[in-house]
Amino acid sequence: MHEVGHVVTLQPEEETGRPVVLQVLPALVTGGVERSAVDIAQALKQAGGTAIVASEGGPLELELQRAGAIHVKLPLASKNPLVMSRNVKRLVHLIDQYDVDIVHARSRAPAWSAYYAAKRRNRPFVTTFHGTYNFTGSLKKQYNAIMTKGERVIANSEFIANHIKQNYSVDPGRVRVIHRGIDLFRFDPAKVSVERVVALAQKWRLPDGVPVIMLPGRLTRWKGQSLLIEAVSKLPDLEFVALMVGSDQGRDDYRRELEELVKSKGLIGKAVVLDECDDMPAAYKLADVVVSASTDPEAFGRVVSEAQALGRPVVAADHGGAPEQILPGQTGFLFPPGDADGLAIALRKALALGEAERQLLSAEAIAHVRKHFSKEQMCARTLALYTEIRRQRAYERALQRLQTA
Repeated sequence: MHEVGHVVTLQPEEETGRPVVLQVLPALVTGGVERSAVDIAQALKQAGGTAIVASEGGPLELELQRAGAIHVKLPLASKNPLVMSRNVKRLVHLIDQYDVDIVHARSRAPAWSAYYAAKRRNRPFVTTFHGTYNFTGSLKKQYNAIMTKGERVIANSEFIANHIKQNYSVDPGRVRVIHRGIDLFRFDPAKVSVERVVALAQKWRLPDGVPVIMLPGRLTRWKGQSLLIEAVSKLPDLEFVALMVGSDQGRDDYRRELEELVKSKGLIGKAVVLDECDDMPAAYKLADVVVSASTDPEAFGRVVSEAQALGRPVVAADHGGAPEQILPGQTGFLFPPGDADGLAIALRKALALGEAERQLLSAEAIAHVRKHFSKEQMCARTLALYTEIRRQRAYERALQRLQTA
């Protein structure tokens, strides 16, 4: 606050130091929630801030340590009310210990504890809506609604932003779309050697010269593996091998069901269920067409952008976040969700592309992803949002001092 003559002007105090951000999530296993948290923690450290992540831990802890972030193990996956109540006190302690500027929640159970901890210490609370969080009754909807309590509510796609606005009472001005970003250093065709692709083809015993259709994703019913099998059974005149690549995560019955479906459709040797792949960039490069056939809409669906980043045509269900990532006819093809006939038609189009058409599509797909869906862009926009919130708080404090002066 400055006085000029008899006029009092409001000057928000400058931010001191770099932001200290506490992210809370259930665990650090492999997934979109966890990957985004690690990416933002790394970006914060590179920008000179302090990154703290509270979770039950998991395989991604090592990446946090390498980035110089702080990980604190807390039972944040628990939905037990007593545990959640104790987590409020634990998070308050973390806020005090590290003088946290912003509390950022990425999942519902930890968000409830984080919300009350932030409230007790008058810290800004931010949420990221990573999914639709389906509900069948009012109680579940009230439970989900904690994700709308942030001063800013980040939606990882326009689809999710619309879902929030249609289903929850939230000021649209608080909802910000920050698309999920992928690692363009990892998913760079120039960095995937021929040797890696050949090694994977040999491991999977793929026949030479046969087009490869690939559906990446864990083996769970809504990912659409059975829909793909049904669709490729409608292409008896085409030569191909359709690969379903992903861990069954203990769903042995579903794996057997898929294998039986392959047999019943006469597709042995043409449709294959594989385990999880630890070199997905090489897997994408091996594919002639990549499929996202989820029967339920995905919030974002990173397979679509990852495959395009490697220059591969994508065939995806026309719902959720997929349509935001594909330029139909230019970088991929869309089909009606759950429609095996529509998927078969789109696959036929993708497989019929000539060499010149494939090269043009590949170049456009790579350019499209690099322009709109990079990890760097996601991180820059998130850090800019943190800065916006801190400046708003500084302005509010200055206004408060003016009113009490």
